[in-house]
Amino acid sequence: MADILLAHSYHLPYDPKQVRKMQPYPPLGTLYAATALRQHGMSAAVFDPMLQDPVSGFLDMLRQEKPAILAIYEDDFNFLSKMCLTRMRELAWQLAQTARDAGAIVVAHGSDATDHAQEYLHNGADFVLVGEAEQSLVELCASLLTGGALNEKIAGVLHLDAAGNVVQSSINSPRNPDWKNLTKPARELIDLDPYREAWKSAHGYFSTNVVASRGCPYRCNWCAKPISGNKFQLRSAQQVAAELRELKEVYGVQHIWFGDDIFALNAHWVKQFADEVQASECVLPFKIQSRADLMNKETVASLKRAGCAEVWMGVESGSQKVLDSMDKGLRVAEVEAARTRLRRAGIRACYFLQFGYPGEQWQDIQQTISLVRSTRPDDIGVSFSYPLPGTAFFDRVQEQIGAKRNWTDSDDLCLMFKAAYQDEFYLALRNALHAEVDSWHNQRASIDLISLWRKVFAMEQSCRNSEATRLPHFDAPNTDQLVQLQIAQPAR
Repeated sequence: MADILLAHSYHLPYDPKQVRKMQPYPPLGTLYAATALRQHGMSAAVFDPMLQDPVSGFLDMLRQEKPAILAIYEDDFNFLSKMCLTRMRELAWQLAQTARDAGAIVVAHGSDATDHAQEYLHNGADFVLVGEAEQSLVELCASLLTGGALNEKIAGVLHLDAAGNVVQSSINSPRNPDWKNLTKPARELIDLDPYREAWKSAHGYFSTNVVASRGCPYRCNWCAKPISGNKFQLRSAQQVAAELRELKEVYGVQHIWFGDDIFALNAHWVKQFADEVQASECVLPFKIQSRADLMNKETVASLKRAGCAEVWMGVESGSQKVLDSMDKGLRVAEVEAARTRLRRAGIRACYFLQFGYPGEQWQDIQQTISLVRSTRPDDIGVSFSYPLPGTAFFDRVQEQIGAKRNWTDSDDLCLMFKAAYQDEFYLALRNALHAEVDSWHNQRASIDLISLWRKVFAMEQSCRNSEATRLPHFDAPNTDQLVQLQIAQPAR
């Protein structure tokens, strides 16, 4: 039996888009919290609902472990947790109430719990932890297990007073500088076999996740950072390389996803990392998330030596006006240069794109399409602007947001503020652009593309005609000529 049972609220079958992708990764943030507890002498178990029934499986584990404390500790390294999806929230509340009914004290931590602390505290949680919370979790659990009461000096703890009001400890949002010194996440507390089977069945190889850093110092004004703010911590290159070697030799891992918000921020570290993995003979193909302006010649060369196979860059838009409005600190020319360097190094270059940002118009959208066509990324991910609390973007549009304030799952993609176009237009745009990029690599029939782009242009023209006073006039291109011209170009 364990004194503390940790869990998270992401269940893959609740998210149809992720089921189609079938790329499940273990909850590293939850497993790091378990490591912190165990290093301080506390017994901990983990319930992982990613690939098992989240209700019956949780009940079975409650009966087995009989924990004094349940910590619903979301994976802060998973973008799906950061999206604050309502389906996850509903499950978190269900787990919390079930544990509370069984007599356990319930602690919640994560982006959504931070944004909606009062709702969590009224739906089964006794405490909410904000900020980088491993140390706070350790101190709170130690206090509860020994004295049964809250030590008010613990940083970042929220709870309800007798009147039902949220009360917070003296330090609002702690930063944990010791995270980078934690040993590896406690993967032994979960069953990796279902992950291996899912990956092998869907993709033919086994991929798992690692993080080399936490946080991001950049200040894109739409990016919510309720956990780390703009702080950045980096583990030692030697420590990360050792973790990769263990995953390769002990667990049979064949591919790595680095879940860092921003990988390759430190060019010297990347060179050290390449040296370490080569010396340890633990080179594995991996993918990362980074920025185009970090892809200089030396960094790309080091990434290649280390095994990097794929870089996802936050490109967002091909319009410099939109990028500047986002406070992205990125030039379109830097995207073009990064794409060229990565192509020459034999590393897949992929773009995260975002449509619907306030002020974006048809001309800006055309510039994004043009950037994609001229640079030909290996893949794209398309999302729509999503206002989350704590961002300047949210503050700008919050008066337009109605009752629906979060997406239900990762494929929801509805615009919750007044953008230039309706959801249907952006969905048609996403479908057409995805299909075109796919066609470069999968040789899809051009007639499908022509139909998709005709739909986009017709919807844009219809919107302009019906709302001419709101939309500036831009000449729509000839659809057939535009699409056929691009399809006729050879892949570069």
